[in-house]
Amino acid sequence: MDIFIGSIPFKWKEKELEELFTQYGEVSSAKIIIDRITRQNKGFGFVTMEDEKSAKNAINALNNIEFEGRKIVVNISLPKADVKAIKKYEKSGGKMLSDSTAHVKPKKKLPPWQRKEY
Repeated sequence: MDIFIGSIPFKWKEKELEELFTQYGEVSSAKIIIDRITRQNKGFGFVTMEDEKSAKNAINALNNIEFEGRKIVVNISLPKADVKAIKKYEKSGGKMLSDSTAHVKPKKKLPPWQRKEY
């Protein structure tokens, strides 16, 4: 199971993230996202755990725990497409948009002098 960890301290390395999650089960991989230009971590990362039960235990135990002055956020990792769909759903006020209407751009109205009404 893939786990998203947000708001992690900027001093953390992948080793510390892996050690934090190994308390709850076997960790396959731990990755902190690093900015290409500044080479500093961006404050979030991902952990992959083999056992789903231990992953859920880790999520429940570590979510909103404070480390070095920052409360980390721990959730199940969703693919980008799912995150975009959730944000679109929230913006629409809870109205689910079908895929066919989601990508249609509204037509721009022409000013009166360019319309073919005359």
